[in-house]
Amino acid sequence: MGRPQDRELDDEIRAHLAIDIRERIERGEDPDAARAAAYREFGYIPQVHESMRRVWYGRAFDAAAALAREMRIGLRSLMRTKGLAATVVITLALGIGANAAIFSVVRGVLLRPLVNRDEDRLVYVRQTAPGIGADNLTFSVPEIDDLKSRVTSIGAFGDFSVIEFVMAGLSREPRTVRAGVVSGSFFEVMGLRPVLGRLLNADDDGPKAAGAVVLTYRFWASSFNRDPSVIGRTLTLATRAATVVGVLEPSVPYPSDTEIIANIVTSEHHMEATMQTNRSHRMTELFGRLAPGTTLEAARAELVGAHAAMVAEHPETYVGQAAVQLTVARLRDQIVAPARTVLIVLLASAAIVFLIACSNVANLILARSVRREGELAVRAALGASRGALRRTLLAESLVLCGAGAALGVLMARPFVSVVAGFAAQFSVRALDLAVDASLLWVGAILAMTAAVLLAYIPRLPSAHAPSGLGLSSSGIRMTPSTNRRLRLFATTQIAFSFVLLAGAATLVASLIAIHGIDTGYNMRQVVVFDVPPPSLSNARVDGYREVAERISALPGVRGVALGGVVPWRSDENRLQPFQFSVEGYTPPDGEQLPHARMRYVSMTFFSVLGVPLVAGRAFTDHDRRVATDPREPVVIVSQTLAQRLFPNGDALNRRFRWTDPVLNMRSPQPYRRIVGIVADVDDESVVPGPVMAAYLPGFEFGSLTGRLFVHADGDPVLLVPEVTRIVHEIVPDQPVENPATLEAVRAQVLAPERLNAFVLAGFAGVAMLIAVVGVAGVLAFSVSARLREFGVRLAIGSSPRRVMGRVLYEGASIVAVGIAAGALGAFVFRRLAAGIIGPVELPGMSPLAGAAAIMVAATIGAALMPAFRAARVDVLQALRAD
Repeated sequence: MGRPQDRELDDEIRAHLAIDIRERIERGEDPDAARAAAYREFGYIPQVHESMRRVWYGRAFDAAAALAREMRIGLRSLMRTKGLAATVVITLALGIGANAAIFSVVRGVLLRPLVNRDEDRLVYVRQTAPGIGADNLTFSVPEIDDLKSRVTSIGAFGDFSVIEFVMAGLSREPRTVRAGVVSGSFFEVMGLRPVLGRLLNADDDGPKAAGAVVLTYRFWASSFNRDPSVIGRTLTLATRAATVVGVLEPSVPYPSDTEIIANIVTSEHHMEATMQTNRSHRMTELFGRLAPGTTLEAARAELVGAHAAMVAEHPETYVGQAAVQLTVARLRDQIVAPARTVLIVLLASAAIVFLIACSNVANLILARSVRREGELAVRAALGASRGALRRTLLAESLVLCGAGAALGVLMARPFVSVVAGFAAQFSVRALDLAVDASLLWVGAILAMTAAVLLAYIPRLPSAHAPSGLGLSSSGIRMTPSTNRRLRLFATTQIAFSFVLLAGAATLVASLIAIHGIDTGYNMRQVVVFDVPPPSLSNARVDGYREVAERISALPGVRGVALGGVVPWRSDENRLQPFQFSVEGYTPPDGEQLPHARMRYVSMTFFSVLGVPLVAGRAFTDHDRRVATDPREPVVIVSQTLAQRLFPNGDALNRRFRWTDPVLNMRSPQPYRRIVGIVADVDDESVVPGPVMAAYLPGFEFGSLTGRLFVHADGDPVLLVPEVTRIVHEIVPDQPVENPATLEAVRAQVLAPERLNAFVLAGFAGVAMLIAVVGVAGVLAFSVSARLREFGVRLAIGSSPRRVMGRVLYEGASIVAVGIAAGALGAFVFRRLAAGIIGPVELPGMSPLAGAAAIMVAATIGAALMPAFRAARVDVLQALRAD
């Protein structure tokens, strides 16, 4: 058919031309060239375009079918090497499973959107005082009112205070619940919705409003079994009645994980004048919703300016030394910020494990390719293209990586809950984390990535140089290039494993150091109970005394004490310290009066808990204040407080007075005489430090805040049933909760740190196992390829011990280079990992040295088997080999 010049060819001719072009394409001519010629000569012809599509689809289908055939062949080939296949699959499963689980948690915590409406417009406002070490000073009601009146960039504010109620009406016995107290604007500002009933609104504000409660979704599900009839039920919160009006949708429990959210009128404390008018009485978190058209930067600038003006107007409240500041952040950033670093560290750990796994598998694949050089060389000599050979390797890699991904996803599902529990200590977003489809697609992506990488690890033979890889007909021989690649992969595994192992060693060493710290308390013989105070009011002070007397009479009980807080556990011991003054002490110029923790204790508190008296005396019954026989109030102070204010040791008998505005709101605080000095005991931090504390006799106020301590000769846990029975006999409706020894309380507080060490140590252990197996595999393969060399060495007089030492030296050199390569990364990772556990001093270089010793010992141990094999080579058989 000649070349047509007329563009007005009829459709029949066009169809014939299209058929002719399609036939030429199907005969093997270049499709792109044929298509370009067709468009150039005849214009756009639908039939030609359709022909091209069929050719492309056909080729894609043929390629897929060919790959499927190769995968079936590869599966049969791998079944003949079940040990290798199982090792590769399990190794990849560990790497893929760890990454899939970690990424699922990272996605759920850092990337998943909040359920809050228009979350990008939600902001969190925080007040800090770095000068006195207060990261979150929270706000008082007057401060919130000032900000509301001064800014226009925030459309609405929402406030949230945390408090504990003794709740009745839920079950037969009262129980303590953790509650959020909010104003009616809170839920609208936060953009949350109910799943049942309604949420609090403006009608629930004011002193005449009825008590109203919203249940969190988790509390409704766990305590009410999702019963819809809970709406309208009346509960008693302390002394006030409240009606359940709704159930909140599942959402991030920020700023605190509470069980119920109530309106302000349910809390007596929130209705008092101290709360409403005292600018220093801070216990409220503040949220805001940006006004329409306002940017975060504009709102931040306006809020900071308004706060600075407020501080300037009230110099008596904001002492210059405190350096009170305001920060504004998006709510989402505020929620995830504490978890971001630790999750990135975990993700990096998982990525390292994946790299180590891929390196190990690459070693195995490379070793197997050396054994298959004959097969590949023959196929190349018979005309197989490099693409066909690479497709064979890719098919086998897909089979292995697909199986590894499937097993890894199955392993990842339970691991997600472990990692979520780990992340929950940093972000409340991880509390309700569930496994989702991200496990599947992350596993698939990692499997495809690994398959492609592994398919291009081996070097292909050339059709013109069939022995290009150093293959002989009767033995395995490695070229120097292949040997270098094997050692490089093994060294890489050691380096990355050492990074993880050093970080884990740092965490473990720090945790051991924390456990070994002397807290100053009797940890094993003292059991503590929470007995919430609202049920034991001032009218029941004799009930407390009777409880103490009857428990003291039990066999094996050394003493009973009452205190205000449980060390390391109670929320009350997280309150900001109060300002005080002492007769004869004047602070240096420019400094404010000192602050101290306030603690209420009974007369026997120090002896029961084993806190030594440094000077003076403990409280006695003579210190009791009664109307008919008033006595001078007294106080006992900590050793650090006495030494800082009076280095010469004359703190005893000085007059002490609380000057904090919060404490002087109702009535002026009296002067108290310092009658005793006790050793420092830090009831806030698990890593104790110097403590500024003042202890007041609790019986002055008729009731304590509800912590009962019992000191026993034997196991104090055995006394729990008897103590509970005695309390209920005297005060039937009194909750008795959370019994535990002080040792158990501290262990519970340290549980997140143990989980930190466990998770990172798990990563390090898996990585080290994979790396050690990889080194052993390299040495075993090296020995197999060098049997003739070892036979010659033995034949000319070298001793088996010398040959064995040579192989061990090769293993030691691999691990030495790997440790040296990973030392810098280990040092950086060690500092990041140590930051997870809190304020504890890094334990020096000993963890790094220990990690190196463990890695060397494990690698040398793994090298023993190939070394023994090299030393026991049959000389005659080795010399006969080609």
